[in-house]
Amino acid sequence: MNWNEFLRLCAINLVWIIGLMVLLWVVSVVVKDSSIADIYWGMGLAIAAWFTYFISAGVEARRTLVLTLVTVWALRLSAYILWRNWGVEDPRYATFRKRVEEKGGNYIIHSLKHVYLLQGFFMWMVALVLIFSIAVDAPRELGPLAWAGAALWLVGMFFETVGDLQLARFRGNPQNAGKIMDQGLWRYTRHPNYFGDACVWWGIALVAAETGIGAIGLVGALVMTVLLRRVSGVTLLERSLVKRRPGYEDYVERTSPFLP
Repeated sequence: MNWNEFLRLCAINLVWIIGLMVLLWVVSVVVKDSSIADIYWGMGLAIAAWFTYFISAGVEARRTLVLTLVTVWALRLSAYILWRNWGVEDPRYATFRKRVEEKGGNYIIHSLKHVYLLQGFFMWMVALVLIFSIAVDAPRELGPLAWAGAALWLVGMFFETVGDLQLARFRGNPQNAGKIMDQGLWRYTRHPNYFGDACVWWGIALVAAETGIGAIGLVGALVMTVLLRRVSGVTLLERSLVKRRPGYEDYVERTSPFLP
């Protein structure tokens, strides 16, 4: 694959990713729920992978591996967020909506720019690693780096899946109302699900990096990690947790924020 072909794939993906995010924004206005953007996030990246697969050619073994990894990840994540947010807007978006409206802003337009278009752009940046790994046509065989990436993906899926299950079970027990979740994986990191998510994308990035030119796709894993650690993940969530969960500051003092 030459640079012209890669740029063409990137441009096509950017156009339809932004287009779908605008359509999703229209739906969010109708249902009055901006958190559907989070439900779509995982599936949007999987769709980008499948779209690239059908309009490009590459090494079939690598394409199949990446499609499997990203599709399994996306289905689990989107299904979990759909279950968690069913019928209720995520409190972070509800707070965001209230803050904008209290300042006299138009939340509908604000959410288009600061939720959907912004997330669409970040989705495209993360999708670069998928484009590289699926479309590059060399080397012809999967090597040690690809399998190391798959192993790191497994670590990430373990932390994501087990962490979410442990948290759901904890929240489902009425006796834990108002308490801090510091059991299981949550004893070693305050956000095992976010740490797992980062591992998933660094794993996919390693698969892409084996192609040589695909190492540029590492920017996608880096963007995902920054989002999880500094933007929409740890930082944003903990800003509210410290205010509404007594004892959370003590938990912060004794537990790693990200790396176990």
